[in-house]
Amino acid sequence: MKFWKKLKHEQLKARIQEALLENVNFSNDASLGYPASKLDSKVFYDDAPFLKDAPTLQTYVANPNNIGCHTFGTSEKAFSGTQKIEKEVLNVLAVDIFKSEEDNFDGYIAPGGTEANIQAIWIFRNYFMNHFQANLNEIAIIASEDTHYSIPKAANLLQIEWIKIPVDFNKRNILISQLDILLTEAQSRNKKYFIVVSNLGTTMFGSVDNPEDYIQILEKYKVNYKLHIDGAYGGFVYPFSNENSLINFTNPKISSITIDAHKMLQAPYGTGVFICRKNLIKNVLTKEAEYVEGMDLTLCGSRSGANAVAVWMILFTYGPFSWFEKISILQMRTSFLCNELDKLKIDYFREPFMNIVTIKSKAIPNELAEKYSLVPQQHTNDNKWFKIVLMDHVEIEDLTNFIEDLRILYHEEKRLTN
Repeated sequence: MKFWKKLKHEQLKARIQEALLENVNFSNDASLGYPASKLDSKVFYDDAPFLKDAPTLQTYVANPNNIGCHTFGTSEKAFSGTQKIEKEVLNVLAVDIFKSEEDNFDGYIAPGGTEANIQAIWIFRNYFMNHFQANLNEIAIIASEDTHYSIPKAANLLQIEWIKIPVDFNKRNILISQLDILLTEAQSRNKKYFIVVSNLGTTMFGSVDNPEDYIQILEKYKVNYKLHIDGAYGGFVYPFSNENSLINFTNPKISSITIDAHKMLQAPYGTGVFICRKNLIKNVLTKEAEYVEGMDLTLCGSRSGANAVAVWMILFTYGPFSWFEKISILQMRTSFLCNELDKLKIDYFREPFMNIVTIKSKAIPNELAEKYSLVPQQHTNDNKWFKIVLMDHVEIEDLTNFIEDLRILYHEEKRLTN
């Protein structure tokens, strides 16, 4: 690891205080031109004693605006301290976790994975239009039927077609033969440029697409494409549970990656991450944002520097080895649950390197799903699956209680059948 290390609490505090001192101080500085200020002191007490030991809360009160992209060109100098914190986070994620070459990426901390996925598709749509004079009706998104709803949302917003690839019902992998057929049909409709979204942990199943499944078919037909990895859920799990993973920037076909810090990393909600190869992001430069130093290359524009600090605090509190240990514990709990389901001969899906177990709905009565807050694939009578996510708060005791309830129901049904 080149950038990621574990720091002591005093070191964490000192680094954030240093960053805040580099930012504009709305309490003391004569800052007349910014349409911003610290949080309202009548409501948010900036002199509360506990703040001195709470760097993230200090940052929320200071209210820095990390508008723009701080890996590309210049940025608003009023918030240079928290911008540096954001770049330190991106170095850990892009270089240490997803194996980018140093200084060969761009990115930012977005308000969530939905925006980060839309950002990727926006960039690649514009890339095809800028470099190949592509028309909207010549561009299409390719993604599986299990992909996150942000992908059809992006298709709607950006006015490009989504080609939905079917998956195997039990294994949840894409059907390559169907991809081949649908790509051929798309070409017959004059689709020439393709934005491919490969899942690194789907929201419902935790299933992981093999990017090579897409690559082999797209290159078979010699089409022009860009490949995006949606690791919003799996980005903080899969690289640690599968140390041999090749779903990273060592694969030259992968152009961008989305990660969510507000899922596995347990950062505050509204904290996603977008990373792409160097210079691709310039395809969405908003030249009209002339009052913003460096202009803007993000979908959201203004965004809280406190979210960058929150992610930085978590990463550097753990360090890589403690984070690996945390993921390993969750993997063991997931395996425990699967072993118990196997004993009951209950059908489920689990991606081996992920911490989601999705059980076929026929094995789960609705009252049990409600008792344990299991999430259905569909909130309809036609629901086929319920999922369990092994997050940090899910203890073995919770799982044993769930399994015992299942066992009682199983024996009761067997008794009634006999």
